[in-house]
Amino acid sequence: MINQRRSRTLTAACVLAATAALAVSGCSKSETTDSAGGDSGQGAQAAKTPEAASGSGCSLQTYGAPKLDLKDAVVGFSQSEKEANPFRIAETQSIKDEAAKVGVKKLLTTNAQSQLSKQISDIQDMLSQGAQFLIVAPLNSDGLEPALKAAAAKKVPVLTIDRKVNSTACKDYVAFLGSDFVEQGKRAADAMIKTTGGSGKVAILLGASGNNVTTDRTKGFVDQLKAKAPGLEIVAQQTGEFARDKGQQVMEQLIQSKPDITAVYAENDEMGLGAVTALKAAGKKPGKDVKIVSVDGTRNAVQALVNGEYNAVIESNPRFGPLAFATAQKFYAGEEIPENVIIADRAYDESNAKESLGGAF
Repeated sequence: MINQRRSRTLTAACVLAATAALAVSGCSKSETTDSAGGDSGQGAQAAKTPEAASGSGCSLQTYGAPKLDLKDAVVGFSQSEKEANPFRIAETQSIKDEAAKVGVKKLLTTNAQSQLSKQISDIQDMLSQGAQFLIVAPLNSDGLEPALKAAAAKKVPVLTIDRKVNSTACKDYVAFLGSDFVEQGKRAADAMIKTTGGSGKVAILLGASGNNVTTDRTKGFVDQLKAKAPGLEIVAQQTGEFARDKGQQVMEQLIQSKPDITAVYAENDEMGLGAVTALKAAGKKPGKDVKIVSVDGTRNAVQALVNGEYNAVIESNPRFGPLAFATAQKFYAGEEIPENVIIADRAYDESNAKESLGGAF
């Protein structure tokens, strides 16, 4: 149901974009020692400007929540996965930084460690601790209903970021902030077509199952190849769970079972970097013998582009803090927030990787 309404974007996106553009880029920690200059100021998120209004959104009145001043509020942030990769590190830090900048009275943070049951209990615990507004990075698109119902019972608004939930907007949650994941898959396919010339054998390293990110990034990529490059044959699809070590293991297996693979589409950078390690260990040259395109925009992946071991990266910006709190402030000011606030993501390739390294996370 939610995916059918993907086109709905924020009617006040122009204002939110301006707010987000002023924000600090947010990532204070990375898994690389490479120094980087360049365009670090471009790291902030911005919402896409809608082509046209797409229906009414969710207001404080329609949601049924009490008015709240964030400077006198307890806000909870539920992270879904352990902060062992640059995306989650940057996402959490961005929320913390913006909460401090806004002057939130108290920020509660939890980490579900990739366990759905723990994310449910984390959210329920934050509600017990007095959370009055929640920002949730869902682990899965399904399964959070007990937590969402607990929040609704206390009239605590929930804003979801980076992954959608298959629930009802303006009833179970206020809005979703994040990327158009189908579009990311299409852009990755276009980059793959460009770097391969439109022919070859492609392996897809799938993300974790049970969430719309994996489903949509796969659909966008597969559909675009069918439409534009029938000469690029998908010969394997196997999950790497969005993890570098798992991506490496899967790539090692594929090198043995599908030695004629000429390209890899990894649905996040960590799996793509794992594939680089596996290919190098097998005596193959990543970026040359086997083309690699992935999604995220981590500094390590962009550095691999600079080094010639990668071919393209489609950004999925994790710096949600400024946009999340700007959306919350507008919600409490009485403005209507559409169910999907879609952000604008950029792309990296060999033409811009070096000068863009400073904006990666």
